[in-house]
Amino acid sequence: MEFIEQVKQKARSNKKRIVLPEGLEERTLRAADIILSEGLAELTLIGNPTLLHEKAALLGLKNINKAIVVDPENHDKLDAYTDLMVQIRKNKGLTKEDALVQIKNPLCLAVMMIKAGDADGEVAGADNSTGDVLRPAFQFVKTAPGISVVSGAFIMILKNKAFGHNGMMVFADCAVHPNPTAEELAEIAVATGRTTQAIAGFEPRIAMLSFSTKGSAKHEMVDKVVKATALAQAMAPDLKIEGELQSDAAIIPEIGLKKAPGSEIAGQANVLVFPTLETGNIAYKLVQRMADAEAIGPILQGMAAPINDLSRGCSVSDIVNLVAITAIQAGGN
Repeated sequence: MEFIEQVKQKARSNKKRIVLPEGLEERTLRAADIILSEGLAELTLIGNPTLLHEKAALLGLKNINKAIVVDPENHDKLDAYTDLMVQIRKNKGLTKEDALVQIKNPLCLAVMMIKAGDADGEVAGADNSTGDVLRPAFQFVKTAPGISVVSGAFIMILKNKAFGHNGMMVFADCAVHPNPTAEELAEIAVATGRTTQAIAGFEPRIAMLSFSTKGSAKHEMVDKVVKATALAQAMAPDLKIEGELQSDAAIIPEIGLKKAPGSEIAGQANVLVFPTLETGNIAYKLVQRMADAEAIGPILQGMAAPINDLSRGCSVSDIVNLVAITAIQAGGN
């Protein structure tokens, strides 16, 4: 069974409430129709109800009436969400008047639905920048307990089944945090391991990557990875985590055996944690293009509730798939 179909089956088995704040955006509407048809999630669409239903009718969409539609300008929880916003941000100087303006922004409204327990997760970004999607998430939903950093993982599906778990690997951080400290890098490693278990469905073997393998080079950047590895191992003793490893030592068995003899991860890694965002972002794009790999993500990890950001160039199927993944993430909360 293909990975995406497995994801969809998981989503169907424990249906979650996902909010789509870009309810009037055409790809989002088309995706919502498919999601509702396939029973992947319960949906809340944010947008003017009249305009939304008119657009759905023009597009020939038959399932949108199964969704809850919330008008950001006028809904019965306007005061409750506004008061909750003020309560959360009063120490930052947020007034009721300012909150009444902010709550009419669909991206703010979506996170307040999550914070109030009226939705389990959010998918946005087809019509908004990453910064605009994540800003209210950081302000109101915040990070998970014990986690200080949000990161982005990609599930890489390779044509060469010799790599990773039958051709599947997870790369992080490829999307969010430019230069994590050792402590933050450890959190990213643990979060990526949990994402691998929950979404990809296989046991993670996590390699903490560097330009050094087991002390072959000396540099402060290597020291960061060494420290992060030790911290991650202490944070999650149930996960298999090893470093520092060069990328070839992490994924090629004969090189792993030579450079890190006795390791149960070297040469067998299926999760690669990169020391900086630039290395992760460059690596996943090179693998995607040069190896003709499928890159699914970014899957945001570390938030107190699943909030995922789309590319503005996303397809309808990208939205459908990310909603299914978000529903699975919500099942773990």
